Order: sequence, then structure tokens, then C-alpha cells
Amino acid sequence: MVEVRNLFKKYGNKTVVEDVSLEIKKGKITSFIGPNGAGKSTVLSMISRLITRDSGEVLIDGKEMETFKSNELAKKIAILKQANHINIRLTIRELVAFGRFPYSQGKLTEEDWSYVDEAIEYMELAEMQGKFLDQLSGGQQQRAFIAMVIAQNTEYVLLDEPLNNLDMKHSVQIMKVLRRLADELGKTVIIVIHDINFASCYSDYIVALKDGKVVHNGPTEQVIDSDVLKEIYDMDIEIQTINDNKICVYFT
Repeated sequence: MVEVRNLFKKYGNKTVVEDVSLEIKKGKITSFIGPNGAGKSTVLSMISRLITRDSGEVLIDGKEMETFKSNELAKKIAILKQANHINIRLTIRELVAFGRFPYSQGKLTEEDWSYVDEAIEYMELAEMQGKFLDQLSGGQQQRAFIAMVIAQNTEYVLLDEPLNNLDMKHSVQIMKVLRRLADELGKTVIIVIHDINFASCYSDYIVALKDGKVVHNGPTEQVIDSDVLKEIYDMDIEIQTINDNKICVYFT
């Protein structure tokens, strides 16, 4: 379990995260939703130790994050940031192999390569695994980076807007993969996501942030509610139930 207690983060005079406390259940998908500038990515980055917090605590399975050595943490948590820029020319297979670095230190074993192959298959990239990243579309690159995270085989998987640059088919594919990671492999998946319908259909829990604060936090069916969503987004959102999924209608 991830426990976040009283997190604060300021940039200059601007408070971007204010007194955020929450618990993230193991083996489930938790989505962070909210308007732009709500602090979602900042909270995710502090949970993963990518950025430092001004104050507060983050505990993973009861252990304070700051006490983990970097290599130890990399076997526990994998994170994919919003923007991923690599300056060297790599194939998909080479990129995905980087996910094994915490275990192999660059000298991959047969077991490491089996994780690489499995992740490539998971993301349906096998036929193009020899292609270089700069030959790929934005969506194909995003799938390759997610495959790298899967190959890392950590208990906790953190993804900051993983559906960026993806069309509908591949967005659904990613969310189904994340659902399988939780349901079949017991991974704890935490995602920042803008599309509230994907959050509604695939999440177990939703954390809603606004102006740097948690305004709602609970099971998905409690948060996907017209009154709750109006408070979060300042707009009327009709909710319809289709195939047992709550679908938010906000285009009219």
C-alpha cells in the first residue's frame, strides 16, 4: 500500500500541492483526475521520488520512501513520465530492455530477456521491435515506453497520462493491459488521466484533485457522480449507464 501524508509542494510563491493525504490500495487501479493545474502530476512525481517534496511523508508498504536506495526503489516502483526524450538511437527492443536495468545492470540474463519479450508481446509490438524509435508514430513510441515499464516488473506501476498521443484503439488496448496487470499479476497501478470515461470504465478507485488539494477520493462509482464531477470540473456532466459502465456526457 502507498500512504501519502500531508504532502506540500511550492514553486516560488505558488503552492501547487497543499496538504494531500491519501491511501492507495494494493493490486488495484487508482486514477488521478481533475482539471489542468490541479497538482496530479506533481503528486505522482513526489510519490515516485522524481521530485522532492517540501514536507509530508510517502510510505510504501509501511517504509518511508526516503529510506530506499535508488536501485532498491527501481525494483519496487516503475514510473513513466508525460514527456520521454531519449537522445540515443534505440530500437523498440533495446528500449524495452532498459526496463531490466535495475536487475541486470546492463548484462541481461535469459530471464531478463523473457521479461522483455513478454512486455513486447503485451503491447503488440513484436512485429516492429527492430524499428528505431525515431521511425515510429507518437502512439507507437508511447506503447514502447509502456512496454519498458512493464518489463521492469515492479509491484507498483505509475503512469503520467499514458494515453497521450494514442488513438482510440490503442487507448483501449493500454487500459486493458493495465487492467490485466492489476487483475492477473496483482500490480498496483496509479495513473494520471484526463479522460474521465476511461477512468470510470477501468479504475477501482479515483482520486480527484483541484487547486492542489484532494477534493474527492473513493471507489469509482462514488466519484463518477454528477454532483461530485460538477464540484471538480465546474460544469454540468450527465451520466448514463451503458453495459454497467458509467459514461460521462459532457459534449453538449
